[in-house]
This record gives sequence, structure tokens and C-alpha cells, in this order.
Amino acid sequence: MTSYSIILPARNEAASLKTLLPELNKYHPDAEIIVVNDGSTDDTLFICEENNIKVITHPYSIGNGGAIKTGARNATGEILVFMDADGQHRPEDIHRFLHKLDEGYDLVVGARDSASQASLARKFANGLYNKLASYVTNSKIEDLTSGFRAARATKFREFISLLPNGFSYPTTSTMAFFRAGYPVTYIPIKAHKRIGKSHINMMKDGMRFLLIIFKVGTLYSPLKIFVPFSFMTFAMGLSYYAYTFITAGRFTNMSALMFTTAMLMFFMGLVSEQITALMYKTDVSPITPDSSSTNNKENYSKKSKEATHEQ
Repeated sequence: MTSYSIILPARNEAASLKTLLPELNKYHPDAEIIVVNDGSTDDTLFICEENNIKVITHPYSIGNGGAIKTGARNATGEILVFMDADGQHRPEDIHRFLHKLDEGYDLVVGARDSASQASLARKFANGLYNKLASYVTNSKIEDLTSGFRAARATKFREFISLLPNGFSYPTTSTMAFFRAGYPVTYIPIKAHKRIGKSHINMMKDGMRFLLIIFKVGTLYSPLKIFVPFSFMTFAMGLSYYAYTFITAGRFTNMSALMFTTAMLMFFMGLVSEQITALMYKTDVSPITPDSSSTNNKENYSKKSKEATHEQ
């Protein structure tokens, strides 16, 4: 049986861990369960020790993504299962993720239904993320920000350096798997209302979520973001040039500025596309000079012996 590790990033989630950890032990007695205590000030550590759960503690809060990276680096399972520690996700659903991975997928994401969204604002934001990501990848993405997912450990660790320390790790990891050409699928899940207070402040994090939208596109295929803006700026410059030519019979500096900006944006997109390709480049171990030299000597010696034998 394939070994798997269940990783839970937790910051002051003692209230939900009281019931969640016993359920994980009940449904997954053979799994490695890791709670990454991200600078909690409540009884998180005590509850984990009480349930014989492996705990890795950050001296201060690094962030949800930082906790995920810590868990992924320390897990020993061939499969990594990530779930929230706030009681939203059901431990019994994990077996469904594992069965999907057995079908040949490298990443399985739990897609929440509309009733599982925390608020109308979150529902709207997640819908916007999904539409943008679907446009960029040319694939239907059902839930870009779901934190309930399972992935093959070797594949997931390839992208650890790309993951942010904040809450956008699901977005980044999903796009990374798509970009690398690894099979990704979704399974429907029902998320419960979280226990305790959310760490996300919609007003404070609003601009950050807006930046995430653009990050999704530039992380996967920058040209799909830069080219539309470039053409839009070029069209504005062309329209303004037509207007000034008809009314004043001349080419203005504003039109020249728009044309130049459009060109710069296009070339920035091209450069970004090349950089993105390098980010997802698979490392291939080259033949070292010593080994190459040794192989050449062995081949030369073999050929010399064969020639001597023929003579």
C-alpha cells in the first residue's frame, strides 16, 4: 500500500483540533499525521501531544503557505494530503483522493459546492479566480483556492520554491502542476463551516487577492496577460491617432507614447514567458566529464579488443 502523510497547518486552531485529530486517527490509523504549529498561542501543541500526533512548531507565525512547505519537507509519505485544521474538511473524504491518485493523477483537488463558500464575497472572488485560471490554462478549473488536496510527494516538492508563505499556496501549486503538464483532477466535496475565527480579513487582504488574480496568469502564461493589454493600448493609440489626424491633421506625442507602451508590454510578455519556462524546467543530470571520459575509454578499449580478435 502506498504510504501517505496528512499535513495540517494550524494557527490557534485548538478548538477544532479537539475533534478533528481523533477522527483522523480513527479513519487513517496507518497514515503519518503532521500538524505544523504556526506560532499558535493556544493549546494546539498540548492537544496534538494528547492525541500522539507529530508536531512541528514554528517559533512565530510564518503563514499558511510556510506551514505547508514545512510539512511537505518533513513528511515521509509518498502521497501528501493537505487539509485545513479549522474543521471544514472531512477526514473520511481522504480515501476518495487516494483512489483518484491511483487512477494516474498527480494532483487531486477538492472542489467545494456553492453552499460551502464562507460568504458571498468569497464566492464571487473564488469564481473570478476560477474563470481567470480556466482562461489561462485552457482547462476547466473548478476550485482554484481549495486547501483540501492530495499530491504525489516527489511532484509537489518540485515546486516548493515557488510557493508563497501566505494563503495563496493552493493557487500557485495548482497552476504549477498544470504548467508542468502533470495530470490534475477535481472531486466534489462539501466543506463545513469553520470552527473559530477566520484569519483572512477581506478589507485588509482585498488588494492582495487582486494581485493574486494577476499572479495566476503571469505564473502560468504571461503572454495571455500581457498581450490583451498590449493590443488594447495599441488600439487606443491608433484610435487617438485617427482622431487627431482627422481633426488636426497631425500625429501627436500621446499616440506615440501609446504605441511605444504597447510594444514594451508585448516584449515584456515575451521575456516573462521565457523566464516562466525556465522556472518549470525539469532538471536533467548531465554526464560529467569524468564519467564521459571513462565511458569513452571503455568503448575504445572494447573496440580495440574486438579488432585484435578479428585479426
